[in-house]
Amino acid sequence: MTMPYYVAPEQVMKDRAEYAQKGIARGRSLVATTFDDGILVVAENPSRSLHKVSEIYDRIAFAGVGKYNEFDQLRVSGVRHADTKGYAYSRDDVDARSLANLYAQYLGQVFTHEMKPLEVEILVAELGTDRKPDQLYHIAYEGTITDEDRYAVLGGETQAIADRMERVWHDGWGISEATRAVVGALGGPDRVLEPKDLEVAVLARGNGRRTFRRIEDAELDSLLA
Repeated sequence: MTMPYYVAPEQVMKDRAEYAQKGIARGRSLVATTFDDGILVVAENPSRSLHKVSEIYDRIAFAGVGKYNEFDQLRVSGVRHADTKGYAYSRDDVDARSLANLYAQYLGQVFTHEMKPLEVEILVAELGTDRKPDQLYHIAYEGTITDEDRYAVLGGETQAIADRMERVWHDGWGISEATRAVVGALGGPDRVLEPKDLEVAVLARGNGRRTFRRIEDAELDSLLA
């Protein structure tokens, strides 16, 4: 009878983390930021049908980077959870924090107990009300939650993009200025991203009960002009 090779738990966790990080880094980046009328999410995504940014509920958006099939399954699960909770209790009881906690528990469980971790990072954003501010929850592949209060950067060259965002971000900016700044941070000094390379969406207070809206075509062109 052959004995299985022993691998230290620390090495197993390190290998899983490196595997997930490499998979996420190969993908294109995404940035979310607050602006004077809500939350803006911009992803580098040339596909018109495979969305990285989607609506989950009335005031809540979901965004993901990494392997599309993996984060899209998480999006579908979030929609089902939000719909069930809103129907059973109240629409006001559905919030981004509880969704982020569920995602974090699931990602942490997979990272710890499964052979292969999920190669994803996700964002759950909630538009604020008079009672609470805007919320940006960044959930990493191993289940770590970061509560961001200004902007969040996911995937790709995270640190370089975050450094560029730190230099340009300021409180109270409008959607046009914020969009140009985010696109510039995504592209960096060596690239110019065109509208066809981008997926842009907002959670805006002027959009009614369902605050999520995509920005496309002529409207996006005018924001970037």
